[in-house]
Amino acid sequence: MPRSKKRSSRGGAHGAAQPFSDEDASIETLSHCSSLSDTTSLVDEGGETADDSAAQEDFQYKLKGYIDSTVDKSAKTRQAALGALRTALATKILYEFILERRMTITDSIERCLKKGKGEEQKAAASLACLLCIQLGSGLESEEMFKTLKPVFKSILSDGTASLQARQACATSLGICSLIAENDILDVYATMGCFENLFTKSYARQDGSRTAVSPQTSVLHTHALLAWALLLTICYGTEVKRLFNKHMPELPSLLECEDVNMRIAAGETIALLFELARGQDAESEHEDLDPLCAKLNALATDCSKHHAKTDRRKQRSVFRDVLKAVEEGDFPTETIRFGTECMYIDSWVRKRMYDAFREFVGSGMNYHLQANEFIRDVFELGPPVMVDSATLKAMKISRFERHLYNAAVFKARTKARNKFRDKRLASGEGIKLYLSPDGTSMLHAFGLRPK
Repeated sequence: MPRSKKRSSRGGAHGAAQPFSDEDASIETLSHCSSLSDTTSLVDEGGETADDSAAQEDFQYKLKGYIDSTVDKSAKTRQAALGALRTALATKILYEFILERRMTITDSIERCLKKGKGEEQKAAASLACLLCIQLGSGLESEEMFKTLKPVFKSILSDGTASLQARQACATSLGICSLIAENDILDVYATMGCFENLFTKSYARQDGSRTAVSPQTSVLHTHALLAWALLLTICYGTEVKRLFNKHMPELPSLLECEDVNMRIAAGETIALLFELARGQDAESEHEDLDPLCAKLNALATDCSKHHAKTDRRKQRSVFRDVLKAVEEGDFPTETIRFGTECMYIDSWVRKRMYDAFREFVGSGMNYHLQANEFIRDVFELGPPVMVDSATLKAMKISRFERHLYNAAVFKARTKARNKFRDKRLASGEGIKLYLSPDGTSMLHAFGLRPK
């Protein structure tokens, strides 16, 4: 995120980080850990016995083994090691540990990105992103990103590279640029790389569309979402320029076959309107009525050629998008974690939250509690320290949770029954009464009993 250059003060004094050397590759990597695939036990073991110094040392010992294994000759071993490190970084705060080894990890990621294939490149790109999230905005993450950015861009623009790797690099490049990029002009240049990809899915002047494979469509979706993420930190003049440039063409993505592309396009349109109106409250789009008609059609789509789950997800999103475009409204969402809660009250915060959650996954609540950088992004202040006794007192029992769920279920059933009764009274519903011989049902379907 563009900012003044200053070294992060978290975690006390910084240890001297030694760059990666070829001697590290000669270590017997697998001797440090019993299993590279047992990432769950790794995280659980470190989390449950954090106060036990012996267990903590063992936890770090295993992590060192995984770092060494990222340069193993076996691609399967490297991929497993990358996955184990990714799981650890997603579920624990390891700032002090990785600060001293950031250059070694960065060099391993660079090697895997350059020499690996498909899944390995995807795992390496994800690890780079999590490393950036752990280090936060500072000179440390900036040094790491300076090394990896050319590799990300090279893979992203390489048409012969694995689509899976290109998708991962698009998302990681967006997140890392948000966190570690110091110059806003470099952010704009990165956004240009994303534009070169997702604009290929725009409809032509005659309404026709370039045929793309499903995997390529996924790549364009990742590029659009990464572009939208960086849009959240653009200056007002750049937002206005991008609004005028893309709004005439962006709605054409709403007609794509891929439901995820349609949803990404809709959320990006809502984000553009929110940012543009933030600069000028009277700002309006010339073709607003046709756009609203298209959004309304997607919000009420009942087409049978779309999967039921896709239609449900699409309708839910586009109802919110339509309100955003027509009224500038956003449905506030509450995120609860520990003793705190956070409100997602704008499309900007939603795009950032979704981007971080994609990488951190189930560990998002933990990072919202303890990760200083994440807390700074969402303006949560310093971490709140709560002892285990307080947390235990706040936790409700299984029986209390059962009673609560039963009460909610009963209230919901009553409300639905009342709504159904109103529909029947107004003639909107049809009630069939079945006689013992079944004739009423037969007549209802236009049949006669024999």
